[in-house]
Amino acid sequence: MSPVTALMPGMPLIRSADVSRQTHVMAILNTTPDSFSDGGSHTSSNLEAIQATVRNFIAAGATIIDIGGQSTRPMAELLTAACELERVLPVVRAIREMPEAEDVAISIDTFYAEVAKHTIQAGADIINDISSGVLDAEMLPTVAQMGKTIVLMHMRGDPHTMTKLTDYPDGVLKGVAKELAERVEAAERAGIPRWRIILDPGIGFAKTQDQNLELLRSLHQLRTDPLSSRTLRGLPWLVGTSRKGFIGKITGVREAAQRTWGTAAAVTASIASGADIVRIHDVKEMALVSRMADAIYRRP
Repeated sequence: MSPVTALMPGMPLIRSADVSRQTHVMAILNTTPDSFSDGGSHTSSNLEAIQATVRNFIAAGATIIDIGGQSTRPMAELLTAACELERVLPVVRAIREMPEAEDVAISIDTFYAEVAKHTIQAGADIINDISSGVLDAEMLPTVAQMGKTIVLMHMRGDPHTMTKLTDYPDGVLKGVAKELAERVEAAERAGIPRWRIILDPGIGFAKTQDQNLELLRSLHQLRTDPLSSRTLRGLPWLVGTSRKGFIGKITGVREAAQRTWGTAAAVTASIASGADIVRIHDVKEMALVSRMADAIYRRP
């Protein structure tokens, strides 16, 4: 029996070892005015517009909606949990009212335990923590108590310090594997079972351009190689490359919202290397890219 990971009641389990599995499309829904690529596009002051956007996401193929209440771009201002909650809680409730979203998982992009607790109570299914529980010591126990799934992303420091923390003496693959394994062990000690853990290599977080590219081309090593260790083996991976700065530098596209083609290549590389979930802005386009990449790289 292959390992499984739960997203929400009624949604098929992720079977990361299944070579015929379909990649999940996680649609980004930022409610922030200062997000690096779509700041101000979606706010909780216009819930009908947000519902219309989510309706389009689902029709295009999204299976997970990832709601963010604060920007985590480099040097972004860090908000309080109360401010973040004010932005995201009405959105969770609005989506859960939608019949179309009944079988779609809601993910909350937060590192605050308080935000996790209240949004889960309102209907969220997944907590997507860029710090893997480091920035709030109550996060892992809270998610364990609430019985939900957590995404543990690799990052060093915080958005103000991470760009200076890119030295990996044994290489970025070994560094990410070792440091993520420590967070998985911390999550398990807190009471989160393995079948409720998803991993994220943290593309763009405490990584140089070359390190981002190495992670994309070598994710399969983290999944299957002895490098991954027993601690990481069998867990699913989420990869988020959408519109990120390294894509802009390579392609020469300054405006983040115009980095669709570069993102498409990165999404394809992610799936070829074994990603189970891709986190994206351009849902319609990247859902088609994912479908094609699945046809090429997933074996029936």
